[in-house]
Amino acid sequence: MDKLVTVTGQAAIKVAPDTAVIRIGVSSHGKTAREASDANAKQMTAVINAIKSNGIAARDIQTSRLSLQPQYDPKGGANRLLGFQVTNQLTVNIHDIGRLPALLDRAIAAGANEMSGIEFEVSERSKLLDQARDEAIADAHRKAALYAHAAGTQLGGVVSITEEGAPTPPRPYASMRAGAGAVPVAPGEQTLRAVVTVSYALAP
Repeated sequence: MDKLVTVTGQAAIKVAPDTAVIRIGVSSHGKTAREASDANAKQMTAVINAIKSNGIAARDIQTSRLSLQPQYDPKGGANRLLGFQVTNQLTVNIHDIGRLPALLDRAIAAGANEMSGIEFEVSERSKLLDQARDEAIADAHRKAALYAHAAGTQLGGVVSITEEGAPTPPRPYASMRAGAGAVPVAPGEQTLRAVVTVSYALAP
């Protein structure tokens, strides 16, 4: 049986997000479905124009939810119709995270009254993960060489490499708050990890 040494190598790279994805929209009410729909369309048009005025291209704005729901009197039961609610939500990709606070502020001022969250992302995530993988392999080699030396033998070639799945780092969430000045957001920092298990042959 071949003599092997199996080790785990790890590496982590901390990086500040540079892009963001937001889900923001408008919820409108009316006595009739048409009234609610017309009000929502007018308000959403203003929100979209506000977003575009902040340098966001049309290709980065996509409707992700559109619903029309009857609203009933909670005390009167399903027989008493109060009106209708229309909800229209957009998914917006922001490639320059520095635009985010002003964009949110303008969208809110234009009539946006719903937001389900913000996801902060790293645009060169794959490239940075490849860097972490290189460092993880180097870490594994260092450990294997130490074990081989301690055992009084020499390290041979690589027999196998297995990459372990790393959990997706949590993405900070910022709730929507209207007020004086731009809406405060905190992109924070993400940690990109690579973990590999490497088996090396040992000299006979």
